[in-house]
Amino acid sequence: ILPQMERGVSKVIGGDPKGNNFLYTNGKCVIIRNIENPAIADIYTEHAHQVTVAKYAPSGFYIASGDASGKIRIWDTTQKEHLLKYEYTPISGKIKDIAWTEDSKRIAVVGDGREKFGAVFLWDSGSSVGEVSGHSKLINSVDIRQKRPYRLATASDDTCGSFFEGPPFKFKFTLRDHSQFVNCVRFSPDGSRFVTAGADGQIFIYDGTNGERVCSLGGEKAHKGGIYAVSWSPDSSQLISASGDKTVKLWDVGAGTAVTTFNMGTDVLDQQLGCLWQKDHLLSISLSGYINYLDKNNPDRPIRTVKGHSKSIQCLTVHKNEGRSYIYSGSHDGHINILCDLSGNDCFSGKGHSNQVSKMVVDEANELVTCSMDDTLRYTNINKKEYSASDLVKMDFQPKSVSAATGGLSLAVCIGQIVLLKDKKKVFTLDNLDYEAEVGVIHPGGTTAAVGGTDGKIRLYAIQGTTLKDEGKTIEAKGPITDMAYSNDGAYLAAIDEKKVATVYSVADGHSVKQEFYGHHAKPVTLAWSPDNEHFATGGMDMMVYIWTVADADQRIKLPDSHRLHHVSGLAWIDEHTLVTASHDASIKQWTITY
Repeated sequence: ILPQMERGVSKVIGGDPKGNNFLYTNGKCVIIRNIENPAIADIYTEHAHQVTVAKYAPSGFYIASGDASGKIRIWDTTQKEHLLKYEYTPISGKIKDIAWTEDSKRIAVVGDGREKFGAVFLWDSGSSVGEVSGHSKLINSVDIRQKRPYRLATASDDTCGSFFEGPPFKFKFTLRDHSQFVNCVRFSPDGSRFVTAGADGQIFIYDGTNGERVCSLGGEKAHKGGIYAVSWSPDSSQLISASGDKTVKLWDVGAGTAVTTFNMGTDVLDQQLGCLWQKDHLLSISLSGYINYLDKNNPDRPIRTVKGHSKSIQCLTVHKNEGRSYIYSGSHDGHINILCDLSGNDCFSGKGHSNQVSKMVVDEANELVTCSMDDTLRYTNINKKEYSASDLVKMDFQPKSVSAATGGLSLAVCIGQIVLLKDKKKVFTLDNLDYEAEVGVIHPGGTTAAVGGTDGKIRLYAIQGTTLKDEGKTIEAKGPITDMAYSNDGAYLAAIDEKKVATVYSVADGHSVKQEFYGHHAKPVTLAWSPDNEHFATGGMDMMVYIWTVADADQRIKLPDSHRLHHVSGLAWIDEHTLVTASHDASIKQWTITY
């Protein structure tokens, strides 16, 4: 999962005091990533509302995270369960920033409240240790000096900063140097200075003890666009700033000049909304949600860029290529991500789908076949890794499902229409259907197309050359079909329906019912066969994933809360003991299954 970004809104990235991890938020999740290997990630999912910011305590043992309802949760970082230590509601609206004192005992919280815009309290009792006052509009940012005597500074939409002494923290004076919103305030690690950055493109440096202005960076303006975030170097001599002008700048604070300018691109999505200096790593976050590792020696090219999804994932497939497993996932915003062995992230270059990717499958020609709400089918060569304008098939109606088989065949089920394609061209269309088709799959041998409808029936069409022939064969399911799949060897057809039943049909016996499986307590929406053809997995709106055994309906494996608080939207197998799940929480997880 990438950070969830909003244009013109800064993104706070937290770092752990030991320098090993960084953390950010997306939806109701807090994501903790290893900085050396960002594929190693942990997700905290206990907030009931959208989480906006999370910060480690200086001790490293706890994280405080704040959400859109004004709730702060303080939870353990050392255990996998992340047990909740305390919970408070210090303000009555969205929390924008959090700061701890260096002894990990006091927390300052700011944001958009109805009666006040900030609070500062003891972490273990919630009792107040001063007040955050002096602003007429929401507060964007807060920081506390990590040395005694403690000082606290805030930055607000009222174009001002405020300076406080404490504890208990008392308002001292207003900082009136900015002409627009002040987006960020940060003390240097040694406490000697603090800095404010604003939408006016200016950065001001102040004395960390008395709050007096020392200088500004970069003369009249530090950046051509608004500045959303700043982060100090560990030795307090330098800092980086992230701006809407699509650059990150590295500053020598003593000289007041920029040492390096990192040009991040020319697209709107290359605006820089967050940054973090962690040990030797310089990170920034683009509006696209991409996390960039900046290279001081090559400012025009990041060392690495962590890509992925920031919107809910709708579908998933796995393809083996030269001994490596590639996981393809498609999301709500049309983005398709490629994950190789759960480590390197990539995506196709060029212009892809412009709307939700609904289903995907890899065909025998090593092409990823995808259908989207933009009314197209795309065939993308997975070795070339780029979208091709010529391999785009425009559909008459919105496609909901796509399947592929031998001989260059693919089947698209659209709203009110079924389309057979051969070698990326439409060769046959079934219109004026007397039922609503939901999902279609071609038998691996390319002889039969099964189409499941909302009327609870599966219709079997014979594929003869380039035509679909309705021979009047139907099989009954318990309810409206939500997904279907043939086993890889073609022996079975599995279907799930809205009545929460999974049914396996035996192909050799004229698609007669082999076994029925019960377990889901809400609508199952996705299924996938294991490569062993003896097991299949189902996932659904009850946030559950089940692995079923064809020969024995009672032998089932349950992955409860596989994506806590989110529907499971995609399933795929890497091998017979490794299952991959995707969800509306924008994350992909890998599970080891032992029978």
